[in-house]
Amino acid sequence: MKSPIPPTPPLVLSFSATDPSAGAGLQADVLTLAAMGCHPLSVVTAVTIQDTLGVDDVLALDADWVADQARQILEDMPVAAFKVGLLGSVETISVLAGILADYPDIPLVLDPVLASGRGDELATEDMIDALRELLLPQTYILTPNSLEARRLAADDAEDTEERSLDQCAARLIELGAQYVLITGTHENAPEVVNTLYGPDGAERRDHWARLEGSYHGSGCTLASAVSAGLAHGLDIAQAVREAQEFTWAALKAAYRPGMGQFIPDRLFWARRDAAAD
Repeated sequence: MKSPIPPTPPLVLSFSATDPSAGAGLQADVLTLAAMGCHPLSVVTAVTIQDTLGVDDVLALDADWVADQARQILEDMPVAAFKVGLLGSVETISVLAGILADYPDIPLVLDPVLASGRGDELATEDMIDALRELLLPQTYILTPNSLEARRLAADDAEDTEERSLDQCAARLIELGAQYVLITGTHENAPEVVNTLYGPDGAERRDHWARLEGSYHGSGCTLASAVSAGLAHGLDIAQAVREAQEFTWAALKAAYRPGMGQFIPDRLFWARRDAAAD
């Protein structure tokens, strides 16, 4: 008698660039999704030269290669959620928007990676315009930090600092995102306040103790964790709360393998359990 086939965990498809340090990018997505009980699927959008200090260069893949990777896997497996990070070019954004339009019922979590933690620019103004016009209208939840939220919501360079975060969120929802989760790590405050916005304004504000140090991949971790929660069937408020809890715990357990930033320990729970045995 054959053993029954185990149930398949939720499948989450991540579109992002590689990171050789595995602190951010596609590797961070894979680690986070697996740690949260999902099966990670991946589409490489670009290859980076980076370490824990910063990003030195980005090579965007040909947009047709990105499309072919995605189509191949989507025709084979039922995806429960999409997570989108660094895309690398306007052409890739355009191609991806066309692919995602064929799957309107699958929630899209968009992490708008505009710069590295060191401040290296990772998105041109044309790419930001393309994100606004092509991907925001398809986004279930957008997960910018406060700097990214202000930049995405700005009508021009002079407008970047003029809007409050509440106003930025309203503008981003007006542009098409159903929900916006703005993180407060870059704000000058004793606590980190992360706010989830919906069509009617702020829906929840979560306060977290500010941890010391600088972290490589915290945004990727949070967005991937939100994707995992949605793939598991949680509603938006539950997914956002559990993703923050996972991310904060990973940051609290972070380690510093190189000469730069700390890397979140997405496997903190496994090491904690092993230590307890």
